[in-house]
This record gives sequence, C-alpha cells and structure tokens, in this order.
Amino acid sequence: MARLEPVSLKQLAPQVITAIDSLKSDYGEFEMHPSQWVDHARVSEVLEELTTRLDQNFPFFHPNYAGQMIKPPHPVAMAAYLSTMMVNPNNHSRDGGQATTEMEFEVIGDLAEMFGYPKSHLGHLTLSGTTANLEALWISREINPGKAIAHSQGSHYTHTRMAEVLGVPSIAIATDDLGRMSLAALETTLKAGEVGVVVVTVGTTGLGAVDPLADIIPLARKYGARVHVDTAYGGFFRLISETLLDEESARHYRAISESDSVVVDPHKHGLQPYGCGAVLFADDKISRFYKHDSPYTYYASKEIHFGEIQLECSRPGASAAALWATLKIFGLSETGLGEILAAGVRAARNWSGLLAESAILDLYQQPALDIICFLPRVSSMSKLNEITQKIFELAGQGQKTEQIHLATYLVTHAELQQRGFDLENDQPTAKILRSVLMKPEHEQNVEHLHNRIEEITQIALES
Repeated sequence: MARLEPVSLKQLAPQVITAIDSLKSDYGEFEMHPSQWVDHARVSEVLEELTTRLDQNFPFFHPNYAGQMIKPPHPVAMAAYLSTMMVNPNNHSRDGGQATTEMEFEVIGDLAEMFGYPKSHLGHLTLSGTTANLEALWISREINPGKAIAHSQGSHYTHTRMAEVLGVPSIAIATDDLGRMSLAALETTLKAGEVGVVVVTVGTTGLGAVDPLADIIPLARKYGARVHVDTAYGGFFRLISETLLDEESARHYRAISESDSVVVDPHKHGLQPYGCGAVLFADDKISRFYKHDSPYTYYASKEIHFGEIQLECSRPGASAAALWATLKIFGLSETGLGEILAAGVRAARNWSGLLAESAILDLYQQPALDIICFLPRVSSMSKLNEITQKIFELAGQGQKTEQIHLATYLVTHAELQQRGFDLENDQPTAKILRSVLMKPEHEQNVEHLHNRIEEITQIALES
C-alpha cells in the first residue's frame, strides 16, 4: 500500500519548475529581451512588500479561520497551476492550449459522471460560479425568452444580478424554517406562467440549506420551466450524499441528474485556486445557441474548441491542469475527495452537539452540510445585533495564535420565530454568527473553537 504523508508546495515546486525549464530548452535557448530585465534588488523589495501586505488578510489557511468559504488550494493544485502557468496556455481554443484542452474535457467528463449526467452532456470550466450561472441562465433565456428567473430567498445574490444583466425579471421564492425553497410558494408563482427557469440551490452559501430539488423538478416540468441547479458551493457533497448526509438531502442530490443544467465551483470544495468554476448542460443540443467564430483562432484542430461552446473567451489552461492533477490524486469518490468533505460535515455536527449543551449560545438550525449558524442568548433583536457584533470583533483580537475568525449572517425577526426564537421585535433584522467548516482540520479544532467562543460570549454579555 502507498504511504500517505503531508506535502507542501515547497517540496513540489522544484520538480515542476525544472521540468518546464527542460521543456523550454528543447526548443532552443534564447535570451530575454532587455526590455524585460529587472533590478533584482528592487524585485526583492517589491516582493517583500507584497508578502508583508498579505498579512493584512485574515488567516484563511488556518483552522482558527472559520468565517467565510475560503480555504487554500491543495499543494498539488498549486504545483500543477504553477507549472502550467509557466507555459500559459489559453483554453479558448485548441490552438492556444492543446494539452490543457484535453485535460478540461477529461475533468468535465468526471464532473458530469459525478452528477449522473448523460454522455450527451455539454460543459466547460469558467472563471467563476457567477459566470457559470450567467451562462446557464442565458441558455434558459434563449429557450424561454422574456420569462422570469425564479430562485429562493436564500439563494446567492448572483441570480438577481444576472437577471439584470440578461434583461429578464427575477422572482424570489419564500423559504421554510430550514432555509429551503417553499414548494407551495413556488407553485403559486409557477401557476402565473411567467417563469422560464427555476434556480434550485443545493447547498446555499448562507446556511448550507438544500432546496427540495427532487420535488421541484416535476413541479417545474408541469408548468414548462427549466431547472437549473446552483450547487457552486455544495456540489461535491454528492460524493458523500448517500452515506453521510440525511436521506432527504441525499434524495435531492440524486435528482441533480434530472436537471437541465448545473454549476459547481472547484475553487470552493475542489481544492483549487480561485478562478475555477464549471457549468454543465444535460443536453448538448444547446450548443446551437452559441454563435461564436474568429478569423484567426481555430486552425490547429478540426475538433471542437471550447471557444465555440462558451460565452467567455480567453481562459487559463492552468485551471484545467490544476483540477486535472488534483482529481488524479484524490479522485471523485467517497474515499477520495469525499473524505475531505466528510470531515467538514462531521465538524459541523460535532459543533451543533456542543451548542446544544451551551448555557449562553443557541444553534440557529441543524446543519445540512458544513455551515453552522448560532447566536447568543439575549432577549431582543437589538441586543442580538449588539452582542453578535461584539463577539465577532473580540474573537478576532489578541495574539495571532489566540484569534478566532468568524462571519456574521443577517436574519429577520420572522426567520428567528420560524426556528423557535421569541425575541423582542425592536428592530427588523439582526446579525447572528456563522461559520464555514470547510477545512478538514476543523474536525479536530471544533472543541477549541466552541470553548473560545463561549468565553468571548460571556465577556460580551457582561460588558
């Protein structure tokens, strides 16, 4: 059996730098043009300033950072990106990135298989989840022109933005007491016949809620609407949905295979650098909507170029290479990449158990994935907002080794009431605390996080 051990970019970088330098030398040595020469001392100064200024960021790489959905890419992804960036292929066309184009087709095939999409799928990597969603919604607009985009109130704000870009209405659908799209509210909206596509979020970025996709699909079909699944954040949980998630969530993850389109962001749970999203369509016939040609781009191959089946033009081949290498190491399986996600789910569940025993903190709702929200025990909305802000600020203060970095989440009085919290309604909204436990190291760090937040909460309540 292979020996598994930690790895760092420092270990991997020499191999790929040496390999690419050798690749370049095969074509003959040449000197850099004098216009690109630099003062080495000045470069050292600039890089020192850069690395010093980067310390102004929160420590996204550390398990004491449990705020937004940010974590470092895996060293394998970094090494693959670094090596490919030295060549700098452009996956707009095969002419610009022959090797990385093939890698992109391979990883798109892997993602399609993970979601249960047919062989006739069409898809590609994108620069972000935003652009991936834009493309899926654009296709829906072309198929159902002038009709609205329906999405839950808990969905990502990108859908409202993209509706404005596309020049179509957007309709926010009410959510239930777990932050999931309400089926009754959706059907009321669909009956009007004005919806062209329903955006179903499987893993919301606020609460990690799973919209009832399996029930929404037949409802949307009944009223002639397409179904687009925004699983930018939650998509890779498909790998563990059958074995670790609750049966209701697993049922909706299985239904992704029946959707018209789906978006996933490898730069979230796929261990990739930012700038790596993906969009897939179940039916490759949607390619007819892409009207794209160039008088100087497509020459090296008669096979399909990504520029012919996407809205974006230039895209880094390095993103495809990094994802390809990462999936070669971990694989889209329960015991591969899935085990990394499983650690986050277990962390959220463990923390929810600790919150159930707390005398001063309450769980907002049971976590479906790896996002957990909680709040201090207070009597009013205004006090909730005040104490939450104090906890947020106090937690991030002190010595670097003592800092805990959280995020906040804005809720309404009605949403709190839905979950059994009866606070004085002296202001319409208030902040609660939110943590994304997406680093697997959070599993070992949850008790420390909880105990420290309890200490800080006590200080905030007494101040």
